[in-house]
Amino acid sequence: MAQRKRFQDSLLFSVQPAPEWSALFTRSSGWFGADGIFSVTRDGVETPGAAEHSETILWFSDTMLGEISGDSLLPGSRMINNSIAVLDTGRNISFHWKESNGKSAAIFVPGTRSTQPGDYYWLGDGFVNPQRQLYIFGFRMRNTPGGGTFGFKEMGNSLIIVPAGSQPPFDIYREIEIPFFRQAGISFGAGIFVNTVEAGARNPDGYVYIYGVRGAGKQLIIARVKPSDIESFSKWTFWNGRRWDRNVARIANVTDHVSNELGMMQLEDGRYALVFQEDGMGKHVALRLAPTPAGPFGKLIRLYDCSEVLAGDKDLFVYNAKVHPVLSAPDELLISFNVNSFDFLNDLREKPRLYRPRFIRVRILRDSSKVGE
Repeated sequence: MAQRKRFQDSLLFSVQPAPEWSALFTRSSGWFGADGIFSVTRDGVETPGAAEHSETILWFSDTMLGEISGDSLLPGSRMINNSIAVLDTGRNISFHWKESNGKSAAIFVPGTRSTQPGDYYWLGDGFVNPQRQLYIFGFRMRNTPGGGTFGFKEMGNSLIIVPAGSQPPFDIYREIEIPFFRQAGISFGAGIFVNTVEAGARNPDGYVYIYGVRGAGKQLIIARVKPSDIESFSKWTFWNGRRWDRNVARIANVTDHVSNELGMMQLEDGRYALVFQEDGMGKHVALRLAPTPAGPFGKLIRLYDCSEVLAGDKDLFVYNAKVHPVLSAPDELLISFNVNSFDFLNDLREKPRLYRPRFIRVRILRDSSKVGE
């Protein structure tokens, strides 16, 4: 009888800041800050290093536009709810947003049947299908009066579909409401793993794995569907703890303490690394290992302490770490995390370059003598 290979729930690694990547988003004119940040290649290949061979699309949620002089934010800055960047193979980057009635505006604005005036999109993960269409998950948000820093509420979950060959600012796109928010109060799109031949997966099964997060414990839930069926919600299935189930009401929590945005990447040894911010807004970038994209997930492994970025300021917080496979290298995870403030407007005036992605590089080691290099 063949023996199953024992899953190793440990990781030997070194970690360092990736200043050359953080510097790409340190800017003084136009786009100067945002959170979110997901990345895909135009050709849909998701393997490590794919961005060296294809143009890469990146997208962000709440975005700041304006001018910085020295260390001062000049009057006239403006926030929009999402934006796009394009990265070429030479690592040159351009940022894009729309103009509406003479004002800067978001790339994607909700227009579904349930949308009310003032609703807006924060953007989740996405992928490019074999027909080169770009799919992005959207979280339809609404501000709540008197809510302070967290004065917003999710009202729905959508698929945003950008036609193949489109160029920013993506004037033409479709939206489809995902019914599971209405049916079960859950959203999908916190992260995606495309396990297909076309995406370059090493162990393809033909499915897109779509991750969601729910509850105060930041529990992970998983759906999967073939790329060709992603708009047919009756063909989605949900992991119920034992098998894939067509009833979303039976979806199971598979692990916890993750973040509302996260990333998945397969390591060179075949294991899968789920990368996230511990507890959503904790100070540690962390991961859990698994033998498949659907788990079972191992113990929480802390990768990086973000305390240095916080610099002892009680108003600052970090959140939503994720790995970017197409920007990474084999056995090297390029990870971003976001920085924000509970006193956002005042801190932004004093530290206008605060609100932007930071990057770290985690190198997977095979020799314990290299730890700490």
